[in-house]
Amino acid sequence: MSIQHIGVIGAGTMGNGIAQACAVAGVPVTMVDISDAAVQHGIATITKSLDRLIKKEKLTEAQRDAALALIKGSTSYDDLKGADLVIEAATENLELKLRILRQVEGLVGDSTVIASNTSSISITQMAAVLAKPERAIGLHFFNPVPMMALVEVIRGLQTSDATHALAVAFAEKLGKTPITVKNQPGFVVNRILCPMINEAIFVLAEGAASAEDIDTGMKLGCNHPIGPLALADMIGLDTMLAVMNVFYDGFNDPKYRPAPLLKEMVAAGRLGRKTGRGFYSYE
Repeated sequence: MSIQHIGVIGAGTMGNGIAQACAVAGVPVTMVDISDAAVQHGIATITKSLDRLIKKEKLTEAQRDAALALIKGSTSYDDLKGADLVIEAATENLELKLRILRQVEGLVGDSTVIASNTSSISITQMAAVLAKPERAIGLHFFNPVPMMALVEVIRGLQTSDATHALAVAFAEKLGKTPITVKNQPGFVVNRILCPMINEAIFVLAEGAASAEDIDTGMKLGCNHPIGPLALADMIGLDTMLAVMNVFYDGFNDPKYRPAPLLKEMVAAGRLGRKTGRGFYSYE
């Protein structure tokens, strides 16, 4: 099955990043969100991102214009009709995602693949709400989507071989490298990454070192491009807490318990870059 039209639900960081990657690869994409303001903000973000690529001489103005012409912004799910693949990129909230998936299935054709960009929620659980659960799959992109080469392709228990093949082909069409992952909390990358970040927060709370020294240690000692606490601020501490709670509940293992300091900072509204303050100040 060829991929002629992609639907993306959510015009936020992940949604607009996926839409940009599709358009740059020459795939028409419809990006849907709940308000016109959200859609326009997503398109403006894509435009700025493409402009930066022009300045870096990685894209021409003609290529930027061609990509933008392939992106349709909408507030109506009806515009997803006819899509070969629909990817939900909504907030990490199970009930919200289930509601979106049910709504999408009621509109699209029987052969349309329905994917979730979730970073931690069970694909098997989400697929179970669909009349055709074999069409469900996880496509976990990484932030920033236009720059990051990896896509985790997560098979639920019900996912068919045809659905998996289309998802892999789609990731490759975008110039990404797909890895196939079993359905389990956190999949592979976040299963390893998030507990490491959580441990860094424990180390900070215990006063073993400052945030700056912890990050410097991991950058210079492990050759990481960014320290774990700065990365937590980039991800969003609320998202980090949500992911760790999924691990804690999913594995029933105390090694995944969220650091108390992480809970405290989320309760204080210090969520990282998006609020101007986390482990570092961005104000």
